[in-house]
Amino acid sequence: MDPRIREHAEIIVDHSVKVQEGDEVILRGDPVAEELIIAVAELCGERGANLNTRMNSSRASTAYRRALDIDDITMSDVSLAAMEEADVYIAIRADTNTNETSDIDPEKTAAMSKANQEILDIRLGKRWVGTQYPAAGNAQDAEMSTPNYEEFVWDAVNKDWDAVREHQQQMVEILDPAKEVRLVSGEETDVTMSVAGNHTINDYAERNLPGGEVFTAPVPDSVDGEVVFDKPLMAQGREIQDVYLNFEDGKVVDHGAEKNEEVLTAVLNTDDGARYLGELGIGMNRDIDQFTYNMLFDEKMGDTVHMALGRAYDGTVGENNEQNQSAMHMDMIVDMSEESRIEVDGEVVQRNGTFIFEDGFEA
Repeated sequence: MDPRIREHAEIIVDHSVKVQEGDEVILRGDPVAEELIIAVAELCGERGANLNTRMNSSRASTAYRRALDIDDITMSDVSLAAMEEADVYIAIRADTNTNETSDIDPEKTAAMSKANQEILDIRLGKRWVGTQYPAAGNAQDAEMSTPNYEEFVWDAVNKDWDAVREHQQQMVEILDPAKEVRLVSGEETDVTMSVAGNHTINDYAERNLPGGEVFTAPVPDSVDGEVVFDKPLMAQGREIQDVYLNFEDGKVVDHGAEKNEEVLTAVLNTDDGARYLGELGIGMNRDIDQFTYNMLFDEKMGDTVHMALGRAYDGTVGENNEQNQSAMHMDMIVDMSEESRIEVDGEVVQRNGTFIFEDGFEA
């Protein structure tokens, strides 16, 4: 076995979810990620955990969605019961074809997300992590050879996460007590939002692996301005390009996209909360130095920020603040490397990708 796979598995089990003796663990992954699944399973056995392994075929699940009538979509009681009993949930992503779901009706996909929201709510209360195995399908999306993509993934994953935590904590200490954030990029993006009373999370690979961001939740009705997300994203097996959102009193009142706008529209129509922001994140993982069409990596990329439509994570919302609720959580990225700045309570804390606490910062 490649020693990088073993190291990846050890970070999952011992750092991200801290598997302990007697834990009920759900381990989910695609068969193409079998080597990493085996390594994680072996470590769970060594730790004395009880393991439920689910090898999921993306082709089978897509065939099911395609055949299912939208009126028959309901929550799975079996999946709900399993999640209720679990202590730990580990999801390993890997794709042979990242466009497998591209012919599924976006409204059907949104309906399935809404039907299974209770399962998601329970999972987010567990010890959980989502990570990536460097499969050939994902390498193809990233326009890399498989060996180069393997190196890219494991450089981003197999890190000294305690050192990452210390570096990122500098941004947490700026953002956590803040009241207002303003993001400006070029002539197209200028948006403000309140984060007053909400919490900033230091993501050093406890939930997402790789980690490499700090994130918080905007106060739902506080977002005003316009944003062009100049990095594309994959949603429901389709590429959406140049998403435009106009916010008034927190709500998206106008939107557009250069490609697959109908998918964006379906996301916004999922439920009332899908038209409000649930997350503001700042990417800080500079080992992720190129765009790969994989949000698990791309949202952590240095010199970027991302905002997510929909659900706000529990840990980011202050006790006296409203938590945006939605079955949807869709991240979108703005490049902040040029003609850009982040202002916190009127002070510029990042300019053209360089933070105030880093060498080369220009006020």
